[in-house]
Amino acid sequence: MNNQPALSKSLKVYQIVFLGLAWMTPMIFFTVYGVAYDAAGGQMVIAYLIAFLAIFFTAYSYSRMVKAYPIAGSAYTYTKKAIHPRLGFLVGWALLLDYIFSPIIAILTFGIFMHTEFPSIPVYVWVIVMNIILALVNIVGIKSVARISGISVVVQILFISLFCLFIVKDIATGQASSSTLFSLHPFLASDVPFTTIFSGAALICFCFLGFDAVTTMAEETIQPERTIPKAIFLIVCIAAVMYIAISYFTQIAYPGFTFTNPDNASYTLVKLVGGNLLSSLFITVLIIATFTQGVSSVTSVTRFLYALGRESVLPQKVFSYIHPTFKTPVVNILLVTAFSFLGMFIDLNTAVTFVSFGALTAFTFVNVSVIAHFYIKLKKRSFTETILYLIFPLIGAAFIGWLLTLLNKDTLLIGVAWLTVGFLYLFVKSRLSTPFVKRDHSKGTVPEK
Repeated sequence: MNNQPALSKSLKVYQIVFLGLAWMTPMIFFTVYGVAYDAAGGQMVIAYLIAFLAIFFTAYSYSRMVKAYPIAGSAYTYTKKAIHPRLGFLVGWALLLDYIFSPIIAILTFGIFMHTEFPSIPVYVWVIVMNIILALVNIVGIKSVARISGISVVVQILFISLFCLFIVKDIATGQASSSTLFSLHPFLASDVPFTTIFSGAALICFCFLGFDAVTTMAEETIQPERTIPKAIFLIVCIAAVMYIAISYFTQIAYPGFTFTNPDNASYTLVKLVGGNLLSSLFITVLIIATFTQGVSSVTSVTRFLYALGRESVLPQKVFSYIHPTFKTPVVNILLVTAFSFLGMFIDLNTAVTFVSFGALTAFTFVNVSVIAHFYIKLKKRSFTETILYLIFPLIGAAFIGWLLTLLNKDTLLIGVAWLTVGFLYLFVKSRLSTPFVKRDHSKGTVPEK
C-alpha cells in the first residue's frame, strides 16, 4: 500500500569494509601520531594492542545487535528495541552529535591541508567546494560512494605499505637504529608506567571509530544480518594490523625519535623515513583520505536521519523521503550539506568535542543493549551464552564508560546540555500526543516500490 521508494539493497561485504575503513581513515594513525606518542610514553605498540582489545568487545556487541535488528538506525535502534523507546531516542540524540559533526571534521581538515599546499586560497573556499562535491557524490547513489571509498582505502593501504617498506630498507641497510626486523622490545615497557600506556590507549581508541557507522547502511546491504557483522570484524582487524605494524616498525627502527610539535610529528617522521619524495606523497594521500572520510560520514549521517524520520522521531515527510531515481535520501543530504557550512565558522576542536561525547555514549548503550536483548529478554543464559551476552558486553560497557568519564569537564557539560535539549524535545512531542513510533520495523522490512 505504501509506494514510497525504498533504499536500494546493493552493498556486499567488500564494499561495506571499504566504506567503514574510509570513514575510519587508516591515515588517522599519522594524524594523531604525535599526541598519541606523548600520551602513551612512546609505547605505541602496546597502546594499540590495548585499544584494539577494548574496541573488539564493542565491535562484538554491534555485530550481535545488527543481527537482531538489521535496519538503519545503529545505536538508536538497538537501545529503543532492546531497552526502551525513550532511552533509545536520547541515545540517538547523543549519537546525532557524532554523525552530524563528522562531515564537518573531514571538511575542515581537508580545507586546512589544502590551504597548507595552496596558501593563497582561504580555508573557507575549500570548505565550500568540498561540501558541494560531497553532496553531489552522495546524491548520485551509494554505489558511487562505495567505489570512491574503495579507491581511497587502497591508496591509503598502499602508502602505509610503502612507508613500512622504507623502514625495512633502512633496517636492512644499517641506516636505522635496529639491525633486525624481529624484536620483542616494542611489546615490553618496563620503564614506562602502565597507567601512562593505558592513557595512550584511551586516546588511540578514537582511531578505530568508523566500524559502527556501517550499521547505518544495513538496509542498503545484501543479507545485512550476515554481511554487516562480518564487515565489522574485518574493519576492526584490518585497522589493528595496519596500526600495530606501523607502530612496530617505527619503534624498532627509530626508538630515539623526537619532535617538538605533536601536530606535525607525523610529517617529521615521514620525512625522516622517506625524505621529500615520501613526505610530498604523504600530504597527497592524506588529502585524498580526508575527502573520502567526508563522503562516508555524509552517507552515515543521512541514513541515520532517515531512520529517525521513518520512525516519526523527526518529521517523517522530510527525513524519510527517498528520491525515486537515485534511491538516496536527497533531502537529508541537502540538510547535512547546509549544516556542514558551519565548518567556515567553528574550529576543529569544537567539532571533535561533539563527536567524542556522541560516539562514547552510543558505544556504552550498544553494549548494554546486548545484555538487555539476549541475556534478559531472550534468556540466553547457558555458560557460553553468559560469556557472550553478559561478560563480553559488560567489559565493553565498562571500558567505554570509563573513557566517557575521561572527557574534559567542558565536553561533558556540552554533552549534558545537548541531552537536555533532546529530553525537552521528547517531552513536548509526548505532550502534543504525537506517536513516538508509528511503525514497527523490528524485522527490518522496508516496503519496496
